[in-house]
Amino acid sequence: MEQGGNGKQKGKRKSLRDSVVWITGASSGIGEAMAYDFSRMGARIILSARRTDELERVKRNCEGPEENIRIIPLDLSETDSLTGKASEAIACWGEVDVLLNNGGMSQRALAAEAEMPVIRRIMEVNFFGTIALTQAILPHFIARKSGYVIVISSVMGKIGTKYRSTYAASKHALQGWYDCLRQEMYEHDVDVSLVCPGFVKTSITLNSLTADGKTYARMGDGQSKAMSAETFSRKLIPKLEKRKAEIFIGGPEIATVWLKRLSPALLNAVLKRAKVT
Repeated sequence: MEQGGNGKQKGKRKSLRDSVVWITGASSGIGEAMAYDFSRMGARIILSARRTDELERVKRNCEGPEENIRIIPLDLSETDSLTGKASEAIACWGEVDVLLNNGGMSQRALAAEAEMPVIRRIMEVNFFGTIALTQAILPHFIARKSGYVIVISSVMGKIGTKYRSTYAASKHALQGWYDCLRQEMYEHDVDVSLVCPGFVKTSITLNSLTADGKTYARMGDGQSKAMSAETFSRKLIPKLEKRKAEIFIGGPEIATVWLKRLSPALLNAVLKRAKVT
């Protein structure tokens, strides 16, 4: 399911294979899979996440010339550092064409029990860190009259289920912020795409935070039976080439987005009876 385009652009768009692509959350899951696909395409890529050793592993497994891959470790919760990280990214090749905001964390906790420091931590990474990094790169895009901001959001940015209140809140917040940004960027020829995955088999559930901030350390049923990150990436990249405003990729769970629009009461009845893990 795709929605709309990013409007008529005056600037010259580069194909993704000719672009410098900066990927956050590149040390595992969707970010890692996309790094491999972009490297196969011939793009120059910048890999970012907290764990330098894992970024080095991903770099070794990428295809193409080693000089086409750079590493910039970063922590999205350290928002004051992100302007400097953007300068580092631009300095790699003198330009960045695409920022792929993929870094984030999930949650498994009842809303009434989640401790406020844990709520703040999730919002800091998923929302504040993501928009701070985007703000850091936007002057570069605006000055060049060219750029592409991609945000890996979630179906949870459109609906809500048990145990994911803060995660859903962070994704709903991303949807609103980037919808507004898209309107503001038309005149600067900068595209904005929101990607809403359904279930994808990654470690995000294993690494989810519980009410007191401990690691959940279990694989949810939805993730365990879902498409792989590699399949997701292969489905996503052709859609990114079209620069659609919104992109939905997943299984039957994608239908919940339509159901909420058509009949919120019916969706609520379905979710009320559903087994959610």
